[in-house]
Amino acid sequence: QHIWLCTQPTDMRRSFDGLSTQVRQHLGEDPSGGAWFVFINRRRTQLKILAYEAGGYCIWAKRLEQGQFALSTSASDKTPLTRTALLALLEGIDMEIKRQRKRYKRAA
Repeated sequence: QHIWLCTQPTDMRRSFDGLSTQVRQHLGEDPSGGAWFVFINRRRTQLKILAYEAGGYCIWAKRLEQGQFALSTSASDKTPLTRTALLALLEGIDMEIKRQRKRYKRAA
């Protein structure tokens, strides 16, 4: 299973149709081909993953209460991610400098 990170900022108001169109037009991929596509907004505080499973599209979304998602710079519109790199991105770990970024913690 391939995981692609869209390196260009994405409008998080987009949903199934908007994100699948972005995959086709800007990334040159088939959104129903089984790969996961990861999108992050300009402020790097919101993330969406578009995936196609049997019968239809799925979207998983995360909005940070504090901090930002760590992104490496890339000259292309997309960059491949491993599952480990995706999990690190979601947990706030910067894979380039191997440090964990701040995350919101609920007071006990």
